[in-house]
Amino acid sequence: MSALIRIEGVSKRFGNFAAVDDVSLDIRENEFFALLGPSGCGKTTLLRMLAGLEVPSEGRILIDGQDMANVAPNKRPVNMVFQSYAVFPHMTVAQNVGYGLRIDGVARAEIEGRVREALGLVKLDGLEARKPDQLSGGQRQRVALARALIKRPKVLLLDEPLSALDAKLRETMRSELAMIQDQVGVTFVMVTHDQDEALAMACRCGVMHKGQLQQVATPADLYEYPANRFVADFIGSVNLFEGRLALDQPDQARVEVPGLGASIWVDHGVTGATGGTVWAAIRPEKIELHHRGAQADVGGGDPPPLPAGTPVDANLLEGSVRHSSYLGSETVYEIEVAGGRMVKVLRSNVRRYEERAFEVGDVVWLSWSPQAPAVLLS
Repeated sequence: MSALIRIEGVSKRFGNFAAVDDVSLDIRENEFFALLGPSGCGKTTLLRMLAGLEVPSEGRILIDGQDMANVAPNKRPVNMVFQSYAVFPHMTVAQNVGYGLRIDGVARAEIEGRVREALGLVKLDGLEARKPDQLSGGQRQRVALARALIKRPKVLLLDEPLSALDAKLRETMRSELAMIQDQVGVTFVMVTHDQDEALAMACRCGVMHKGQLQQVATPADLYEYPANRFVADFIGSVNLFEGRLALDQPDQARVEVPGLGASIWVDHGVTGATGGTVWAAIRPEKIELHHRGAQADVGGGDPPPLPAGTPVDANLLEGSVRHSSYLGSETVYEIEVAGGRMVKVLRSNVRRYEERAFEVGDVVWLSWSPQAPAVLLS
């Protein structure tokens, strides 16, 4: 798929501060792309440069092959939905949605037809005569979306589009935005700090930190194969173990973690410098929790069985349950292991009433497959 947006070595400085630092990125035609990162990472500044509201200090931005350097914001093939929606309070829904076409001098009959089409797309049929103060937050968000889409831009820019909505409505709008994007075939570029929002809607995500692009990947690859420690820690929940790369072979590697009481073994090479510092990242749902001493689980107090080929001192920890959080479909346990380190373990509650519960104070075993950890070099 061809790149509709090409960002080449773009930086943006405010005085001595680099808000965006040498970012290069291709965004494909008809893609839903998310720029994700914490507040102040540069993602909104990058979006504003795409819109023409900020000028790059270095580098260039091309949209559909055209350099945007001397193209005014209102002449670019983009439209933007702002975080505040910015709907006009004195106008009706229909007047808000058709505003851009009226400014462009489009004939009245065509405006009316395109307004009906846009309102149908965002499920606001029948609300044409209402004013914004007669609408819910979700409906105002749809008005802003319809107003942006009615001009049929090549790129739609969304700045934290769901942040003003309550949690339940955000969940609904996630799927609706993704379906609308698929239906209209416009490239969507969304900025958000909400990782769940980005992972749920986007085809690919770019994670930013301190003005730099850390990784660009599909949601699944970001979660399963983070490029570095920041991405692993930012995306989802993770247990990070700092240690030494003691063994690095094509089909296995071992990380020794001081004070942990066990080594971490993986079934693939790391291609790092043996003896150097690395981080083993293990997601909470990939750790198995076993009752210590429960015959069915561990054979009368012995450690639980490990995957074939796993060294006996690897991927196995003894600990004590210190806290649990019931979240409906799952429970998160905090387990204290050697050295006072806390490890998070997530267990599904699907078979909660068929299994012996884990209680605060229980002594337990933790184990995981050698496929579970990601070993990170930085």
